[in-house]
Amino acid sequence: TLLFSDSAVSAIAAARQRAEASGDAGKAASAARLLAAKQLVNQAIGDAISAILLVEAILLLRGWSIERWDAMYEDLPSRQAKLGVADRAALRVNEDETRTLEPAELQREIDALAAAHSRGRAFVRPSGTEDVVRVYAEAATQQAADELARKVGQATWRLAGGV
Repeated sequence: TLLFSDSAVSAIAAARQRAEASGDAGKAASAARLLAAKQLVNQAIGDAISAILLVEAILLLRGWSIERWDAMYEDLPSRQAKLGVADRAALRVNEDETRTLEPAELQREIDALAAAHSRGRAFVRPSGTEDVVRVYAEAATQQAADELARKVGQATWRLAGGV
């Protein structure tokens, strides 16, 4: 789902007006496209049809084929796990759930563990439905992703009250 806050829409509209007033046609057109995107997507239900139409429009503007866009993505080997904790609320994460805020030392350890693996990336987040922490890891190989998930799970167990 793509959401546009009222303040974002106001800022985009104001930028469009400034660009038009200054004669910057490129910036005015960009702002107009963003405002049109808001009209295209269904913010209430996250309609997939309108989302793919937006993708089509962006690809057309960039002069890209669907094949070129698809070639940009490479699925890395990954591992997902869940870890029992005494209190999932003890783990606090940022808005998009990709960084651990509390306990602070946990994020530093996750960063170090991920950096030790080629193309390593990992994050943990509290489950929304049960007293567990979800562990996500990816790396260049399946063996590395599995090892990274295990080590991140161990760090989480130690620092966030595993049971």
